[in-house]
Amino acid sequence: MPPHLGNPFRGPDYIPGPPPANAAPPAPGPPPAKAAPAAPGLPPSGSVTPATVRERIPSFVPSSPAAAPQAGVTVTPPAARPRTGRRRAGVVIGTLALSIAAGGLAGAVTGSRDPAPIDLPQAAAPPAAAQGSITAAAASVLPGVVSVRAGRATGSGFAIDQQGHVVTNAHVVEGASDVSLVLSNGRTVDARVIGADEDNDLAVLQVSTADAAGLRALTLGRSAQLRVGDPVLAVGSPLGLEGTVTAGIVSAVDRQARFGDNNTRQSAIQTDAAINPGNSGGPLVNTAGQVVGVNTAIATLGTTRAGNIGIGFAIPVDRMTTIVKSLLD
Repeated sequence: MPPHLGNPFRGPDYIPGPPPANAAPPAPGPPPAKAAPAAPGLPPSGSVTPATVRERIPSFVPSSPAAAPQAGVTVTPPAARPRTGRRRAGVVIGTLALSIAAGGLAGAVTGSRDPAPIDLPQAAAPPAAAQGSITAAAASVLPGVVSVRAGRATGSGFAIDQQGHVVTNAHVVEGASDVSLVLSNGRTVDARVIGADEDNDLAVLQVSTADAAGLRALTLGRSAQLRVGDPVLAVGSPLGLEGTVTAGIVSAVDRQARFGDNNTRQSAIQTDAAINPGNSGGPLVNTAGQVVGVNTAIATLGTTRAGNIGIGFAIPVDRMTTIVKSLLD
């Protein structure tokens, strides 16, 4: 409210202020009439206060500020109000027009600015696996590893030359008359047992020359050069899962373990690479991709717990080469 309007309240005790300086003197008129006697129960005229009026007239509402101009201020009477229906229609139309204009403006602003593109940075392809890495070793070994199926028994094996000779465990093919191999490319080929040494749990299989073209002969290393802590990979078909690679280290190089038909104690390589049923006969290789052992047995916590517990055994490749040569002669 502008401050020059003063107090907007005008009650019975309202006293107008002095007239403006340039106002004409009031014209002489008849003397003021005497005030009529006050009605019983009401205070004398001139002593009625707004509080008194409010007490006797509960519905009293002070006049609005716009209806109480200060003395000496000319107030222009408000223009006649338009009809309610037209006024409401005008307000609705005006609001609608304003909303449309605001919506159009927002659309214009939004449409004129393209959203920033989302950038999800991606790293470049890693370099090729370095020679001697686990990745490179696995890639070089997998094409020479097979899954062996002999009757109801399953195991693993690996090619040792280009003539189709495959090494596996003797207990995998024991008593089987029908042996087949699943190659790394998924093709199944027939094989026959040409020699076995049950005491050392080793056997040699033979596939045809045509089928041997799908096999890559693995390089044989030297188990005598192994040291505790050397990284190694066990490759095979645990639980029938062809082409499985697990990694670990050499836990011991001359561990005495019992395996083979005679159950005699033999020197074996101990590893913590995961070995499970189906890994039997598969290769244990170093990071150069060289075969250092033949996975043969695992330690268990009882007959009801035949899974890997981190203690596996492999026949050293130095002994394997001696036995295989004797079987091929």
